[in-house]
Amino acid sequence: MNSPRDSVLVTGGTGFLGRRIVERLLAAGRSVTVLGRTPAPDLEARGVRFVRASLDDAAAVQAACAGAGTIFHVAAKVGVWGRYEDFFRTNVLGTRALLEGARQHGVKRFVHTSTPSVVYNGRDLAGADESLPLTTECPSPYPLTKAIAEREVLAANSNTLRTVALRPHLIWGVGDPHLVPRVLARARAGRLRIVGDGKNRVDMVHVENAVDAHLLAEAALSQSNLIGYFAPPAGRAYFITNDEPVVLWEWINGLLTALGERPVSRHVPLRVATMIGTTCEVVWRGLRLGGEPPMTRFVAAELAKDHWFDVSAAKRDLGYAPRISMAQGTAELIAALKRGEG
Repeated sequence: MNSPRDSVLVTGGTGFLGRRIVERLLAAGRSVTVLGRTPAPDLEARGVRFVRASLDDAAAVQAACAGAGTIFHVAAKVGVWGRYEDFFRTNVLGTRALLEGARQHGVKRFVHTSTPSVVYNGRDLAGADESLPLTTECPSPYPLTKAIAEREVLAANSNTLRTVALRPHLIWGVGDPHLVPRVLARARAGRLRIVGDGKNRVDMVHVENAVDAHLLAEAALSQSNLIGYFAPPAGRAYFITNDEPVVLWEWINGLLTALGERPVSRHVPLRVATMIGTTCEVVWRGLRLGGEPPMTRFVAAELAKDHWFDVSAAKRDLGYAPRISMAQGTAELIAALKRGEG
């Protein structure tokens, strides 16, 4: 029987990344509790304890921490548009409740899934490392609230609760329900445009590499319990990528071409896209329209600027080494999409 030290709580354990983490933990014989809003009968049939609750239910969140040796906090409210209060309630207050639950129940390790957008500054990020300051000004509530959450997670690091924040960038792979399907849908509808000159480079991370990073972070935190309070990675943040920056629009067009779709060729200057985004935001707020605007200032910047990162700290402190290359992962994704399984 697993000891409490071997037990794990995964928030968002039914999502793309969270479920992959749960699968790996189960394969390793770990005892797993999942906190989430959508039941997963298949996981429960395999022995997973499921706590049906949202992150804004502080009492349920804190209670779910009982018996866990490690918490993988993967769940978050994700998006480029919405009310700040909604993002704050889930991403900040939910994280605070989880940290409080961890302290109350003697949890030893806390691995927090953050995002590179916590260092958003409106400029190109080329080879950026963890010395960049957390953002306090951003036209999207997601990076702002995730930055607050990351800061509080790292500040909670102590002799009894070891914490680390991982910043995976653009998680993708077979089964991705967000990134690639959204690109394909917009391309097929004729609504995808190259923003800027189309030469910007970005980092991505295959989902299996992201899972590796989370499990390596947990193992490193266990080691830090033995060698001292200030030993890495406790209290630190790490960028996690495939360490293979791609020209974003070349990668997207390569994917479209392989799937028999028309590649994107029409350009929109960043200045124009930003103006369109500003107008859309004003209209959506003024008329209180539902859904996301077709363009926002944040999206315009993300589509046009460099976003690639130095992962040498993760390699040094976590032993991180991407196993699935961009070429291998892309080939597997294309094959799955052609089979209708992507």
